[in-house]
Amino acid sequence: MSYLKRLLKKIIPTRLQRAILPYYHLLLAYAGSVYYRHPSREITVIGVTGTKGKSSVTEVLSTLLNAGGYQVASASTIRFQIAGKERRNLMKMTMPGRFFLQSFLRQAVDAGCTHAIIEMTSEGARLNRHRFIEMDALLFTNLSPEHIESHGSFTAYKAAKLEIAQQLLRSEKPDRVIISNLDDPHGQDFLETSVENQISYSLQDLTLHSLHKDSISLVFPKTTIRAPFIGLFNVYNVLAAIKYARFLDISWETIEQALRTHPPIRGRVERFTTPKEASKPITVVVDYAHTPDSLQKLYEAFPDERKVCVLGNTGGGRDTWKRPEMAELAEQYCEHIILTDEDPYDEDPEKIVNDMYRGIKDTDKVKIIMDRRSAISYAIEHAPPHGLVLVSGKGTDPYIMGPRGSKTPWSDATVVQELLDAVPTT
Repeated sequence: MSYLKRLLKKIIPTRLQRAILPYYHLLLAYAGSVYYRHPSREITVIGVTGTKGKSSVTEVLSTLLNAGGYQVASASTIRFQIAGKERRNLMKMTMPGRFFLQSFLRQAVDAGCTHAIIEMTSEGARLNRHRFIEMDALLFTNLSPEHIESHGSFTAYKAAKLEIAQQLLRSEKPDRVIISNLDDPHGQDFLETSVENQISYSLQDLTLHSLHKDSISLVFPKTTIRAPFIGLFNVYNVLAAIKYARFLDISWETIEQALRTHPPIRGRVERFTTPKEASKPITVVVDYAHTPDSLQKLYEAFPDERKVCVLGNTGGGRDTWKRPEMAELAEQYCEHIILTDEDPYDEDPEKIVNDMYRGIKDTDKVKIIMDRRSAISYAIEHAPPHGLVLVSGKGTDPYIMGPRGSKTPWSDATVVQELLDAVPTT
């Protein structure tokens, strides 16, 4: 199949390729469903879509369903897991093609899973990778500009997200449900999907919410939930997962206990600290924030911290408009900024960094270090005692993507931990 695809790329003009590619993937989606005997008909399938928060909602919901006694599989940017057995997503794609999702669902069914949670993206929908998946539920998180150059406009980007809701509508499953963030300006559009159940969530569902230094609290009329996450954005992520768990009648007591002991979500506001004996205590946070909105929310989650910020960008050849915007945000919130390489693909990485640099007025607080490891090392070395280093952009991404499809193995988390362990002791 991959040989055929390469051959077609050589003989078919690029413009025609773009026109026929969605139909090619539609055919693959159908063929995959047939080949794997329509596995989505045998398992409850929950889609999670939106610009931000998809992976976190997938992880939290997986925890809640497991706590509720269900056997769960999940596919996300972070990992693929089936009945407790997991592997990292090393594919640099949230929704891989070539039969992958149908194969994943068949494996989940064969492993005895009752529920499968699938993170669904606009890029996947544009290529019809969501088709022929019989969905039971869809959770919508939020919508802000992303992948504009790929889709052509924000309108087209939003339409790709709404197409995932249409797939829920096509599903022949009974008692379908869509759960949407009504505090988002686009949330109502998703609630207009005419399935059997439309459920909204909003901060108005809470009597109170509190943002602590190391956790969040959600106060409902009859219970209080405390979870070891940071930031208002995670209040929304947890609320979305709770709404579906309650739709399944998972008890408040089960939800509270599961969230209180929830493990950290890798690459999503993931905290690392120096050993106790280190001469200079430092905290480093690794996060996937890769849009201006998500970056701002990350910075705002640490209002009283002296922040040293390592900033790359979304990658070469895409969403170039946001480079100066993200750098401007870093200038606004960070004491020092280190601009570095991230995923240049076929674009000159120095041009990407210079595009960001032009968004900063106070250039005295900026340093450019192209090698990402050296950039993180410099940030740790120059952070004040008890300061905070924020490393944003890649999260759990397993590679730095270079020209002509080259991949350099990479892990922000591994590099950060190695560098913190090397901080001199007292």
